[in-house]
Amino acid sequence: MPLRDLLLGLFVIAIWALNIIVIKVGVAELPPLLMTTLRFTLVAVLLVPFYPVARAQLPFLLLLSFTFGSLHFGLLFIGLQQAEAGTGALLVQMGTPFATLLAVIFLKEKLGPKRVVGLLLSFAGIIVLAGGPTLPTPLPLAILLCSAMGWAVSQLLIKRGPPIAPMALAGWVALFAVPQVALGSWLFESGQWQAVQQASWLGWGAMVYTAVMSSIVAYGIWYALLRRHPVNRVVPMTLLVPVLAVGLGALLMGDSLGVHKLMGGGLVIAGIALIVIKFRRRPV
Repeated sequence: MPLRDLLLGLFVIAIWALNIIVIKVGVAELPPLLMTTLRFTLVAVLLVPFYPVARAQLPFLLLLSFTFGSLHFGLLFIGLQQAEAGTGALLVQMGTPFATLLAVIFLKEKLGPKRVVGLLLSFAGIIVLAGGPTLPTPLPLAILLCSAMGWAVSQLLIKRGPPIAPMALAGWVALFAVPQVALGSWLFESGQWQAVQQASWLGWGAMVYTAVMSSIVAYGIWYALLRRHPVNRVVPMTLLVPVLAVGLGALLMGDSLGVHKLMGGGLVIAGIALIVIKFRRRPV
């Protein structure tokens, strides 16, 4: 990969890792589902007018807006409100093992020895994390794992669904997710208007960052890299996201770096590496 594209990939990784920290900052001032609603609204306004889709694709996008928009992102914002940034980033990475298991069950994909070891390492990492003091209480833990499952289900849907341009998919999923997360905010949250009035530039900046930088700029660069290079050269870089998020959480948020987090996180990342990286035999 040329140095320019490598630096672009690392720039995207930095955006996504910082996004975890930024969400933590945002949900400290705005209720999480309200912040998710505002985020999706901004994404939809910026993308939908420029990326039309066929009417036949709307039911698929509506379904994806529930699994990817409401389940993944909505639960991610809720879970990160109550969990350390680095631990939350590690838990959400379980979406990759979940997606692998779902592909085996529903798509009848084969599970080789390498991926079996990867799955075992990933789940062992969660067990190690569970023995440490940084793991959130059972409710936010379950919420973050459900967010990871929402991501996994969405990946299978995208794999089997109609081909849609990435920015069109992001915009229309956001548009259809707005009423869902807004309803959730209305039913389960309170003080939304007061939060909007009292939010500082940090809260509003966090919302804009998650919408513009994480959803539009980062994904735009990422899909351009995927078009230019093989998937197995680009995707493994995402393994750096939780590593960088853990470091940023410790540096910027004062998160702890205990033995359980380092060992458990290392196992999770090693397991995911075995799942996503394809090793090729060199010719003799």
